[in-house]
Amino acid sequence: MYLEHFNFAEFPFGLTPNTQYFCNLPSYQEALNVLLLSLRSGEGFIKIVGEVGTGKTLLCHELLNNLGSEYVTAYVSNPAINSGSLRKIVAQELGIEFHGAANQLDVLNAINQRLLDINREGKKVVLLIDEAQVLSDQSFESLRLLSNLETESSKLLQIVLLGQTELDDRLNQQNLRQLKQRIAFSYYLRPISRSELQIYVDHRLHIAGNRLGSLFSKRAYDVLYRASKGIPRLVNILSHKALLAAYGKDIKRISHKEMRSAVFDTDSVRPQKRSWQRFLVNCVIIALLSVVLVELLYILGPYL
Repeated sequence: MYLEHFNFAEFPFGLTPNTQYFCNLPSYQEALNVLLLSLRSGEGFIKIVGEVGTGKTLLCHELLNNLGSEYVTAYVSNPAINSGSLRKIVAQELGIEFHGAANQLDVLNAINQRLLDINREGKKVVLLIDEAQVLSDQSFESLRLLSNLETESSKLLQIVLLGQTELDDRLNQQNLRQLKQRIAFSYYLRPISRSELQIYVDHRLHIAGNRLGSLFSKRAYDVLYRASKGIPRLVNILSHKALLAAYGKDIKRISHKEMRSAVFDTDSVRPQKRSWQRFLVNCVIIALLSVVLVELLYILGPYL
């Protein structure tokens, strides 16, 4: 496609959470610092919340890359399962094998024993739950019970919940108040600002191999920010399509025209006519037709 045209080694705006493209913007660095510092403290749940497409999964992978050998990690990417299945996945992530059928008590005892063994090795265990807003109430309760596992001096397991803003709504439920009280640290991952947008885009272009300077004009960035509202996933989609449009025109700089083409080609950001605008247009049409009808009646009146 456009790799050779722009001298890229790879596509700069893929949607796969590749930590090579992690951009050290303030909000993401602050979130990473909160995670690293809270994990070192060894207490409670940690919660990271952000809008859809703000890069929570990429942040999670970056955290995994930053944790040293003193940590043992378990990662659950799809927690839309029942509480029993969740415990079994946690057990598997911790390297626990079951020979034959195992009931829930067996699974819990095995997890507890494995956590104790890891603790004796002088290591900490971190469980990361991505898309945590889809957890069932029973799964939330299972996590709370797992967090109870401890020695006389320390917790055996720390749990990081990453989710969309609906996660806060879930945790505000009365029946989950015990778990909410255990959240020691939390952070809201905000969309990137207009001033950060160019840094983000240029960073990804540079990692992909761009050595031609900024490929996007200021007006292109303005259009991109208005359409994406600073959501990285939408920035990636629109930037990819704008590069395709430029490639199709055999040009190497993206103007507002190519970016607008990308916007109008993307359902989730394409401008929609507002209902009041349609209503106003209809009123004008009716008024004009009324004037024409009155004029016709005035002209034809003597003959009627």
